[in-house]
Formats: sequence, C-alpha cells, structure tokens
Amino acid sequence: MPGWLEVVVRSLVAVTVLLFISRMVIRKSLSQVTYFEFVAGVVLAVILAVGSFNLQVPIAYPIMGIIVWAFIPYLLGWLAIKSQTLRNFVYGRGIPLIKDGKVLEDNLKKERYSTDELLKQLRQRNIHQVADVEFALLETSGEISVLPKKDYQPLTPKDMGMQVAPIKEPETIIMDGKVLDEPLATVGKNRQWLEMELEKIGAAIENVYLGQVDSYGQLTVDLFDDKLKVPSPQEKPHLLATLKKCQADLESFALETDNQEAKGMYTRNAKEIEETINKVKSLLVN
Repeated sequence: MPGWLEVVVRSLVAVTVLLFISRMVIRKSLSQVTYFEFVAGVVLAVILAVGSFNLQVPIAYPIMGIIVWAFIPYLLGWLAIKSQTLRNFVYGRGIPLIKDGKVLEDNLKKERYSTDELLKQLRQRNIHQVADVEFALLETSGEISVLPKKDYQPLTPKDMGMQVAPIKEPETIIMDGKVLDEPLATVGKNRQWLEMELEKIGAAIENVYLGQVDSYGQLTVDLFDDKLKVPSPQEKPHLLATLKKCQADLESFALETDNQEAKGMYTRNAKEIEETINKVKSLLVN
C-alpha cells in the first residue's frame, strides 16, 4: 500500500475512533472536564496523531493504547459513582475560599489561587466586595461557585409574594420553512390551526425561518426577512381584556336593572370575576 494511502486510512480510522470515544465516553462540556480527564484527552489525541502519521508503528499498537486510555477514565468514572472516597481521590473535592464574607487565606495558598484571580472571578459575577459573599467554593473544574448574601441576591417574584406563570420548554413546529408535524401534534395542534395563526400575522409557512409554540398555545415566529416585523402573541392579553369586559358588563347590568334580586346577582358575579382577575393578572401579562 502506498504511504500516502496508508496515512489516509490510518487518519480515517483515528477520526472514527475519536468520534466513537467522544460520543460514548466523554459526555461533558469543556468547562466541566476535570484535569485528569483533560490530560487523558490530550494523551488520546497524541496517540491518534502518532498512529496516523508514523507508519513504522503497527496500527494495532495505537489502537490498543487508545482502548486503554479511554477505558481507564471510563472505569474510574463508573467506580467513582459508587464510592465517594474514590470520587474525592480521582476528581478532588470543592474547596471553600470565602465563608461569611471572609477570605480563607490558607485555602487560597493551598490551591495556589491568587487574590487577584479570586476578585476577578467575583467581578465576573457582578460582585465587587468580598463582604457581600456568603459562601464561595472552588469547584474541581476550576470554576468558582458564589452564593451572595441574602441582602445582595436578586429579588424574585417569590420574595414579593407574586404568582408567575410556569414556563415549559416551547415546541419548535416550523424550521427552515418546513412544518414539523410531530412537535405540532405534541402541543395538540394541526396544520389548519397553524395556517390560521400565520394568516393573522400575515406570514406564509415558507417565509418562516423558525416557529415555536409555548405551553399556552401561543405561536411566535422568526421570518427569513429580518426587516419584517411580526406582532407579538395576543392570546393572554386578549383573555385578560375579555375578563375585564365581562366584569364591566355585569356592573353595568347591576346599575341598569331595578330588580333587586338581579342586581344582587350581577354585583356578586362581578365581584367574583374581579377576584379571578386579581389572581390571574400576573399570569396573563406578557
């Protein structure tokens, strides 16, 4: 076999093996990979490179090396799930750097982590004073997890006693101008409904780059032509306006009638609708 052809064959084998390993063994992003896993990955890349170009080395040798270097991290990862002691030994454990707003200098020195780097990591999380931090932990991936003190945490609707609508993952029903029937059926809709919704905003299916339906059945689209603007979904505001109109109509009926029984019924129902509006208003506001 000519040398150049053997290099091509070896390289194709190496790429195939690397793809298999990355899909079956490594299931983490680069930010989550530990130093041990990173080094193992570098060694694998070197073995693949040497096996691709060094024709004097039998191809079986680099393949065996790849199997060993891929199998051992996989085995250690599986065993680490079963044993916390092994997990701490192989992957390490988080090290506290700040506690109760005070820097733990001994832990910084032990991990060879400078004060400048610590402050930089805090600034990247929009924290400019160490005293504002309740707890900070150096993770095994090298990232810092920071818990601000309660007074400096973002205000949430729960803190304000507000009820908000639950958010679920939207279903993509149009992609690249093509309708995806399975996601469309998942949200309980059909093509007829989709065509009616698109007609409301003056868009055709073939002009839609991306279309999604949220958990409330509202359709949002992104068109191929970025200069065109489409109106935002109006289902929830329309429902809120309908409830307010019903309340206003009942109050009007109560004022117009002379029948005391009917007046009491209208007034009572108007009050019930008002209470309903107060409960769901935060859910229906976009």
